Amino acid sequence: MSGLVQFGLLVLALAAVHRPLGDHLARVYTDREHWRVERAVYRLVGVDGDTGQRWPTYAAAVLGFSFASVVVLYLLQRLQPLLPLDFGRGSVDPATAFNTAISFTTNTNWQSYVPEEVLGHAVQMAGLTVQNFASAAVGMAVAAALVRGFAGAGGERIGNFWVDLTRGVVRVLLPIAAVAAVLLVALGVVMTFAPGMHAIGLDGREFTIATAPVASQEAIKELGTNGGGVLNANSAHPFSNPGGASNLLEVFLLLVIPLSLPRAFGRMVGDPRQGRVLLTVVLGLLLSALAVVWWAEAHPNGPGIPLEGKESRFGTALSGLWGVATTGTSTGAVNAMHDSFTGLGGGVLLLNMLLGEIAPGGVGSGLYGLLVLAVLAVFLAGLMVGRTPEYLGKRLGRTEITAAAAAILVMPALVLLGTGAALLSTSDVMANPGAHGFSEVLYAYASAANNNGSAFAGLTATGGFLQVTLGLAMLLGRLLPMLAVLALAGALARQRRLPPTAGTLPTTGPLFAGLLGGTAVLVGALTFLPALALGPIAEALA
Repeated sequence: MSGLVQFGLLVLALAAVHRPLGDHLARVYTDREHWRVERAVYRLVGVDGDTGQRWPTYAAAVLGFSFASVVVLYLLQRLQPLLPLDFGRGSVDPATAFNTAISFTTNTNWQSYVPEEVLGHAVQMAGLTVQNFASAAVGMAVAAALVRGFAGAGGERIGNFWVDLTRGVVRVLLPIAAVAAVLLVALGVVMTFAPGMHAIGLDGREFTIATAPVASQEAIKELGTNGGGVLNANSAHPFSNPGGASNLLEVFLLLVIPLSLPRAFGRMVGDPRQGRVLLTVVLGLLLSALAVVWWAEAHPNGPGIPLEGKESRFGTALSGLWGVATTGTSTGAVNAMHDSFTGLGGGVLLLNMLLGEIAPGGVGSGLYGLLVLAVLAVFLAGLMVGRTPEYLGKRLGRTEITAAAAAILVMPALVLLGTGAALLSTSDVMANPGAHGFSEVLYAYASAANNNGSAFAGLTATGGFLQVTLGLAMLLGRLLPMLAVLALAGALARQRRLPPTAGTLPTTGPLFAGLLGGTAVLVGALTFLPALALGPIAEALA
């Protein structure tokens, strides 16, 4: 009952802000006026905010900013003893620093370390929290560039990366995160610069409970679909997520921007119906996943309700709701251990990522991933009726389909090749035998390549092989699809919009919604069914 009540309140809250936030997002990326603080950033970077960029220039800016972010974050960790508030925790191991720098730059926030034992507050705030804002803004910028490609009437400009990046932080992420952080503090989330608090246990022994400036990072880690956390238990920790009210707010934060971006897309292309179709597909996939997870966790293979690995203050219902939301949005934050879900429940969380995290996907990345699948769906429909495919008045030729295919194929290649290499390596990567151990490895590479960051916690990922290969999966899984998406945006921007004809596939009704949803499921099923059969499916049937 508590799960149904919280789900109902969540739906009402998301419905209330969908239209105003979606309209605001559309204005942010179409406004021709610059705020004073934004102009100051442009002068600091040395760019002209009124000049658009062709897709190669835009892509070079994305790559350059990402590379600089990795280097700075790596150096912050390695030089931690020279920074204030390090609490004597020392320099971070090179392999861990490499993995973490890539993780937070790519919006993955995979953590192979214990935060309260490894990182001081300076690195957490100046490094990780800053990247929580920046990486989310990069995803929204790339999505805005692709939408401009569809909305453009001829030309080669898809916007200015530095303008899109700055506006995403200043006009969207900072104000919402600031309000959310205050609300979280009011609900009991810890916000302190102290390293910990002393306590005496029931056995009379003294110990230290780790503390940190949690609320500020908790707000943006959910809002920016980042994941990660200041404390190792993540959002299952009572200092990060004290109870039902904070849980509701945090789930709301991780869903609010991804579910509002389809509205912004419809406004930017001049047809709100297009956005409603995308939202319908997203909600259909999301609610289907939630229904299966709730059923699976209420009907385990063995006797009793599976509460191991779940917080008693949330139970199976709120743990399932969070799990579906976090794997569907590329967030990776957890309020329960996904490793402890049933075979079917954990399999659905894994499948959420393997679909490309489009239900609704990460901030920005979910929208451009869904649009790439829409291009593929229109192309398949064109093949079936023998007509040149068109989407939003743009012809989909060889260049466009090649870019879309490249964006789709990167992730499966990284997941399957990474999993195979890990199982064949000399490293002992499987902490558990059999189907569940295989699921843990598959989940790790699915999480890394999709920039999710959650994990089946039974896997020990501190070895050098996993640190490096998962880091590469995060980096390539983020940047290669972005490059393909920007190439697609450039190809679309060069075309003039064509008026619809009798042979144009309608993309505003239930027929196209079913085609798009079916394409998403079909691509995931064909690609990953053999791997899923070896892992979660075999475990569920055992």
